Amino acid sequence: MEKISAITALVALAHESRLDIFRLLMQAGPEGLPAGRIGERLGLPATTLSFHLSQLKHADLVTFRREGRSLIYSAAYPVMNALLAYLTENCCKGEAASCCITAVETSCQTERVP
Repeated sequence: MEKISAITALVALAHESRLDIFRLLMQAGPEGLPAGRIGERLGLPATTLSFHLSQLKHADLVTFRREGRSLIYSAAYPVMNALLAYLTENCCKGEAASCCITAVETSCQTERVP
């Protein structure tokens, strides 16, 4: 990950609502959640939610797909893993394993990331 991409992702996550949205999508797993359900769960009006999802999409932290009339949003696990790797690449003199840092599982269907 390039520095500018890391900064863009961190800026996107540096807002209470966007962080809540992203954490909710991380918990939802790869199947994601419809936009309406995200708004209901977090108590966000549709226009506010749309703005925040747009910011997260701009930072490549979320993806979406259309199912009928619904937009289903999912966390972009590879981007989050790249951000974590970027932030920790020099941890413990370049040995991140010594710091007990692990990447987010992208193929886990049953376990959820808090």
